[in-house]
Amino acid sequence: MAGRPGPGAGRREAAAGGARRFPRECCEGLGGLDYGQVDVAAMVWLFGYVDVTDTGFIVAVLSIAFNPLFWNVVARWEHKTRALSQVFGSPHVACYCLGAVILVLNCVRSHCFTEAMKSQPKLEGWDCDWTYYSGLAISAVGTLFVISSFLALGFTGTFLGDYFGILMEEKVTSFPFSVLDNPMYWGSTAIYLGWSLMHASPAGLLLTAVVAISYTIAVLYEGPFTEEIYRRKQKGVKSK
Repeated sequence: MAGRPGPGAGRREAAAGGARRFPRECCEGLGGLDYGQVDVAAMVWLFGYVDVTDTGFIVAVLSIAFNPLFWNVVARWEHKTRALSQVFGSPHVACYCLGAVILVLNCVRSHCFTEAMKSQPKLEGWDCDWTYYSGLAISAVGTLFVISSFLALGFTGTFLGDYFGILMEEKVTSFPFSVLDNPMYWGSTAIYLGWSLMHASPAGLLLTAVVAISYTIAVLYEGPFTEEIYRRKQKGVKSK
């Protein structure tokens, strides 16, 4: 993780010819906001700070959307054909290779996310210690969920081993799965949210929303299929 930008970083960047900024006056008049439309108003306000046509922003959105699409398509293809297991000579080796590719793609996604934030304006009112440390705390919680999920599931459990026929003996119910479902996904989302707050970045917040949406779709896509894999396993055990 990059070093702390500091409360006055945005002003120093502006003085050095960095990212453009918006005046505080753009946020005046919130006292008359219709809170019945607060979600729409918040999105309109957010888009006022974000250039969604910026090349870096578009690349970040595409990288965010691509990752879960890639691993779901490849994993289902493997489950149907066992092609990767045949190529690598072992389902475990094939799963490790897919996991390594996913990790690289996640690093690329994080890089694109960070570069997109840097190319967009900061929110001056958020460029302070309170926002920075709030973001740091959220990122820490997200990191806790991601690491503890990995330790509970192991490498193959984390990286779609069940699609390779590497099934777990029983459902994991220990922390963090005792706290929420899919903690790996939501922990990752929290990391991006915290990272965005640490950089006082409206663009980061919008990209975090894209991350949350992509993971929500992935859960809807993966959940029933994974449940069916284990349902078939249980039927096979009972028939013996």
